Amino acid sequence: MQNCIFCKIIKGEIPCQKVYEDDMVLSFKDIEPAAPSHVLIIPKKHISSLNDVTEEDSKIIAHVFMAAQKIVKELGIDKDGYRIVSNCGENGGQSVPHVHFHLLGGRSLQWPPG
Repeated sequence: MQNCIFCKIIKGEIPCQKVYEDDMVLSFKDIEPAAPSHVLIIPKKHISSLNDVTEEDSKIIAHVFMAAQKIVKELGIDKDGYRIVSNCGENGGQSVPHVHFHLLGGRSLQWPPG
C-alpha cells in the first residue's frame, strides 16, 4: 500500500530503530513505548488486518513468533516473561492498517491490559 506507514518503514523511506530483520519480518522499537522493552514486529508483506490473513499468510504469521523468540533473547526478557499483542479493527485498538504485533516486557505486566 502506498500510504501505509509500515510499508514505508519496510522500504526504508521512514527511519526506525531496527531490532531485528529477516526476509519475512521487520522489528523495531515502538515510538511510544508502553513498557521498558516495547518493539513492533511486522510482516514485510502488507496484510491490512488479522481478518485478511489467508492460509498462505499463516506461514508469515507463524514466522513472526519464531522471530519473537530471537528478539526476546536479544532484549534479555526471555526468562522474566513478556507479552505479544495484536489489535484488530478500530474497537480492537488497531491504529495502523498493517498487521503488527506489539512485544512488551521488562516489567510486570498486569491483566486486564485496558
